[in-house]
Amino acid sequence: MKRNSTIALLVIVNCVVSLFTLAQNPIYDNEKLVTINGFTIDAMEPHLHTNDSALFFNSLNDGVNTSLFFALRINDTTFNLVGAVPVVNQTVTPRLDAVASIDTMDNFYWVSTRGYPADFDNLHRIRFLQSGYTNFGRVHGDFYIYQPGYLIMDAAVNYYGDQLIYCNAYFNMSICGSIPCDASMGIAQKVNDSTFNKLPNTSTIMASINDTANFCVYAPNLTKDGLEFYYTRFLKTAFNTEIMVATRSNTNSAFGAPSILVGSPNVVPEAPTLTADKSKMYYHKKVGSTYKIFVRYRQLSTEIKENSLEDISLAHPNPANTVLNFKKEIFVTVYDLSGKIKFSGTTNEINVSEWANGIYFAKSGSSSFKFIVSH
Repeated sequence: MKRNSTIALLVIVNCVVSLFTLAQNPIYDNEKLVTINGFTIDAMEPHLHTNDSALFFNSLNDGVNTSLFFALRINDTTFNLVGAVPVVNQTVTPRLDAVASIDTMDNFYWVSTRGYPADFDNLHRIRFLQSGYTNFGRVHGDFYIYQPGYLIMDAAVNYYGDQLIYCNAYFNMSICGSIPCDASMGIAQKVNDSTFNKLPNTSTIMASINDTANFCVYAPNLTKDGLEFYYTRFLKTAFNTEIMVATRSNTNSAFGAPSILVGSPNVVPEAPTLTADKSKMYYHKKVGSTYKIFVRYRQLSTEIKENSLEDISLAHPNPANTVLNFKKEIFVTVYDLSGKIKFSGTTNEINVSEWANGIYFAKSGSSSFKFIVSH
């Protein structure tokens, strides 16, 4: 009996620790459509310049006529198209040049299927100068998997250019169609202008993100401070994509439990990219038959600082059956144990009548509260 009680206590403690970690993950408000003046076709896989002045993106990622473009910022939701990114795009068909990223020295990286599979090193690089360019070629390193069907599906250089987050994806058209059968991510350190090699502890750092038994994970973006990791995942049993975030306390530690930022009922939300100050998140999703880019604003704790611990801790009843009531109207976000956001908004009560029985975690400002739904 004592042993069983100890195990039960450990399970509860682990749940609380996981929920606390999820509560520290950032949250973003409702989305706004981004307009790219002069561009009317599919816009996918956005990436912001490190000074936030320009937006890079590619056309429909169909591997037929996929090319890279860029637009200059007018305001948060409006950009003016400049045109195709110079030099990097192929002119043959079929072609795929996509998934841009750039560092503070204007080293530009993208994935391309040119020469594949004769050459497995399908990540490319160029450095743009004030006039012209240099360092054009393939990126090399030990992060590739040299087996049929594998390629670098996505990659993103970090803000300072010294690390590369890569996605190894395995494709088998006869089994999985046009989507990857497997996809996992890792971090590589820059060796020189043409080479990155895997961090020795990359598997440990990415352990909570690479849940490859259940998910394909891809489309990485690491914030300027290196503490927040944004990416996309989908269940291998169903192509329902979700934009995720995981955080850590320092750049040497592993990322914690991820939480969902954008999921159902949105259609194919993917490819998050953050402004340098982390105040805005851009991504694409499908609207009708066209992929469009959207932006969301980060919820800041200062916006809800009037919410005290008492306001949320006095939520009742606990356990809740139909409605969870708060002392007054507050801004609150509720997660389930998987990290999925069940509710986010300003309210004095939450209807939980259709929620599954279990443990939930409410967060308001810096205060948090665990409650149970039991029908």
